[in-house]
Amino acid sequence: MNSIELKIENKVATVTLNRPEVFNSFNREMALLLQNILDDCETNNAVRAIVLTGNGKAFCAGQDLKEVTDPDLNPGFKKILEEHYNPIIKRVRTIKKPIIAAVNGVAAGAGANIALACDIVVAHEKVSFIQAFSLIGLVPDSAGTFFLPRLIGFQKAQALAMLGDKISAKEAEQLGMIYKQVSLDEFDDTINKLAIKLANMPTKALGMIKELFNNSMTNNLDEQLALESKLQIEAAQSNDYREGVAAFIEKRKPEFKGN
Repeated sequence: MNSIELKIENKVATVTLNRPEVFNSFNREMALLLQNILDDCETNNAVRAIVLTGNGKAFCAGQDLKEVTDPDLNPGFKKILEEHYNPIIKRVRTIKKPIIAAVNGVAAGAGANIALACDIVVAHEKVSFIQAFSLIGLVPDSAGTFFLPRLIGFQKAQALAMLGDKISAKEAEQLGMIYKQVSLDEFDDTINKLAIKLANMPTKALGMIKELFNNSMTNNLDEQLALESKLQIEAAQSNDYREGVAAFIEKRKPEFKGN
């Protein structure tokens, strides 16, 4: 059984973590495979949006603790972070295609933080998020200390990291941690419609929006204004911009090609 399943349909790549027997926790094989799949999605012109989700009851429970406690398997935390999680987070943020985290079940530890690094996070009503690190004597990784305070504020983020509180999908939406939570019955349809909508939008512009928001984390105002100007000029030279303007003038639906 593959630890990750990949399906490409309607310009959407659905990447499904597939170790349900251990709540889709990461071992080395799955972490490296996810990196390879994300690389393939980035270069595949048939893919214009990506959905990351999980099989079974969990989205992802983070690191497989059996791996790190097995003397024959344990790669060590230095290798786990530098070769597994950090490269995954960097890929998620730098791929110039939109990534939806379709959080189908509990998202804990690194699993929660990988979800929060995605561009749009949607969870169903029964989902929970937990910064589980402190509960076993660890600190948040996978950019949890980078994204979480920016999403929900310093005080709340630090408290969640220290206390390891479980946050419901409803509370996560209220806090601004995720884009939205929907009912369990509506979840699959919501993800499908959102992914197809993104896959038919001007992909180049979406990638630029992602680049702008990435840089807004560290740029000062002048630097951000300069980058906006640079990317707006590039966007205005795209075929999708020309199509969007023509469709607006002709009062028809645009047919974006992603370039």
